[in-house]
Amino acid sequence: MTLPQKVRLVDVGPRDGLQNEAQPISVQAKVRLVDDLSAAGVNHIEVGSFVSPKWVPQMAGSAEVFAGIQQRPGVSYSALTPNLQGFEAALAAGVHEVAVFAAASEAFSQRNINCSIADSINRFTPVLEAALAAGVRVRGYISCVLGCPYQGDVTADQVALIAQELSAMGCYEVSLGDTIGTGTPGATRHLIEVVAGQVPRDRLAGHFHDTYGQALANIYASLLEGVSVFDSSVAGLGGCPYAKGATGNVASEDVLYMLNGLGIETGIDLDLLVDAGARISQVLGRENGSRVARARLAAR
Repeated sequence: MTLPQKVRLVDVGPRDGLQNEAQPISVQAKVRLVDDLSAAGVNHIEVGSFVSPKWVPQMAGSAEVFAGIQQRPGVSYSALTPNLQGFEAALAAGVHEVAVFAAASEAFSQRNINCSIADSINRFTPVLEAALAAGVRVRGYISCVLGCPYQGDVTADQVALIAQELSAMGCYEVSLGDTIGTGTPGATRHLIEVVAGQVPRDRLAGHFHDTYGQALANIYASLLEGVSVFDSSVAGLGGCPYAKGATGNVASEDVLYMLNGLGIETGIDLDLLVDAGARISQVLGRENGSRVARARLAAR
């Protein structure tokens, strides 16, 4: 299969990235990060999460972040809303796109959200109904698609079943998440082939963590399978809570550098993206998680 001519990168750094950082982050710093990303040409940014600050303290103030950002035309600014209360808060904050999530692993679902996969899907059925009624687009995430920290292997058929369910409920796109980063290119291609039997490739996205150093290889494998949407995190923000000291999200700069080398269009300026990652890394007092950014910054 030929590679896609164009790819959409969804930068999840302000949500999936920052929620795993130990350092407290001000609303002002979050706003600056989102504005830096949109200025760099990122046209889909996951800004925050409307969940209880008791469970995810780093996502407190998401409504204030949405109020503070400069919303550029043609850019999707989305939020995670795991329940109806969260969705209503997001709607009040003027959010036009939300995301819901399910796990492909029964053990992961039980350990992380204290319910079965079926129950978790039932919980956000009202979110889908309310969103569709309000004209708000909904994106679906599936975690642990290529392995689970508790049960090990996860079958592609199980992932396909959940993807089909999310799609039928009204999710315009389903993001397949290798949460613990253990997937390899062969397993990735097999997964997409199986899932594409239920949900078309142009409605699938890839979300690869780099814990085992396989994220870019898995993205390339997905490109070969006709997937053209990928989640990534500027400066590789976020850790992996299941592997101590391991990296989490693949860095947006590294993905963009590879896509540029393949002649694939994204509309994103690499230098401005590197600047955005450098600034938030400085705020957090942490090393930049992007190899491309570290190389580019050292060469300046």
